[in-house]
Amino acid sequence: MAAWLNLGTLTGQAASGPDAAGKYPPNGTKFEIRRHTKLVPSYDMGNAPFSVARRTFLGGALALASPLQAIASPVLLRVVLLGTKGGPTPSAFRAPASVAIAIDGFVYLIDCPNGVAGQLAKAGFRLNQLAQVFVTHNHSDHVLDAGSLAVLAWGSGLDHPITFHGPPPLKQIVSHSLAASNFDTTARMWEEGRPPLKPLVKVRETKAGGVVYEDARVKVTSALVDHYTVRPAFAYRFDTAARSVVISGDTTYSDSMANLAHGADLLIHEAMYLPGVDQLAYGNDRLKEHLLRSHSTTEQVGLIAARAGVKKLVLSHLVPAFPGITDEMWLRDVRKNFTGEAIVGRDLQEV
Repeated sequence: MAAWLNLGTLTGQAASGPDAAGKYPPNGTKFEIRRHTKLVPSYDMGNAPFSVARRTFLGGALALASPLQAIASPVLLRVVLLGTKGGPTPSAFRAPASVAIAIDGFVYLIDCPNGVAGQLAKAGFRLNQLAQVFVTHNHSDHVLDAGSLAVLAWGSGLDHPITFHGPPPLKQIVSHSLAASNFDTTARMWEEGRPPLKPLVKVRETKAGGVVYEDARVKVTSALVDHYTVRPAFAYRFDTAARSVVISGDTTYSDSMANLAHGADLLIHEAMYLPGVDQLAYGNDRLKEHLLRSHSTTEQVGLIAARAGVKKLVLSHLVPAFPGITDEMWLRDVRKNFTGEAIVGRDLQEV
């Protein structure tokens, strides 16, 4: 059945037959062209081939050799803020903080909060693009959906192992989460002919910083950071041929954080707006102490960025994520120490 493609100023219609690689892009997938960036599918409805009627954008041709290439960026590296809120309480304004780094279409995910699979889909990624998952620490707003992400990726056609990297007891967390879906996965193996899920999910626990993972596309290095009572907690650095990207995880000011981020092209750092802490704690002295000892004030974030000499700073994992706190309010104290490029992150923003 024919399906129209929405390509902004371009239009195309489904055609019969597979592409040169013998694979089919998703039927009914709508694409949005964003200048100099990527193709973003807005929904996915099965498998069918298509061809594009006009090929006049980005100075040349639209080459779609496979579904993976159709979704992946034509540039080497994409860094997407899947969510930007700190803390476990759901919000109507922001999703919980996590980051997707896509390199040649392979997705490296940092943290697995509630709803992360849906945020990946909204960002234009397929779950079977997942390559590796890195957990900064085991608070629920960073790891709650680890097992369900694996189950949903498996249900979306995952055909290769994915490894979860992070501090203990990550193995236990993932194992128990997968066990909660045993009924479903057993049923779908019979009903849909899917392979067993367990061999596709690996977990590597670590308690110390250092090189965590390396392949032909990226080298991932971790550093221990200070998240008060939650230990160990990690920040991660991703060194690629295109850019170096550092994600702080949750931490108060930390010299090891500044050292890890030294010379990085991009630092995505958690941030706490100090004047909003009393309202967030609402008379709970223990919660206030936790916030003050676990997170970095905006002034401290600027200091870390300056000492590390990063090219660009992005504030994320915002505490508190009140919609009334403007970007200028978030950045005011950052600029006391850091004079480089700094922005406040938005959900699904590419940075």
